[in-house]
Amino acid sequence: MPATVARYLLAFALLFTGVGHLTFARAGFQGQVPAWVPLDPDFVVLASGVVELAFAAALLFLPRWRVPVGWLLAAFFIAIFPGNISQFLTHTDSLGLDTDVARGVRLVFQPVLVVVALWSTGAWKWWRLRRRADSTATTPTTQK
Repeated sequence: MPATVARYLLAFALLFTGVGHLTFARAGFQGQVPAWVPLDPDFVVLASGVVELAFAAALLFLPRWRVPVGWLLAAFFIAIFPGNISQFLTHTDSLGLDTDVARGVRLVFQPVLVVVALWSTGAWKWWRLRRRADSTATTPTTQK
């Protein structure tokens, strides 16, 4: 039950931020795209917004695909982490992140999102069970 609640909260957070990427916070998100990204910042913001909306929908409406969605969402959170690091290192103010403390808190929060994505979708549990099954299958049994 707690994992389900966390999954729904994560979906609604992604829905909110995805809509923000496409509408009311679009300019703010453009300010967070690092200069070293070789794509137009507006394209990056729009594309990531669409991706976030897709993840929100998948978390809410594709229960049979929950584990792969969890892995993909964790990978997405990891993929955008360098941008968060860049914003911290370059002291870029955007979307209320106008102090090093605020940007630092965001850095700490990003790995939490990875963990929540894996835990709330059952991806972590699936991986542990699979590892256990693989290690049992490869361990020789002794006969008496």
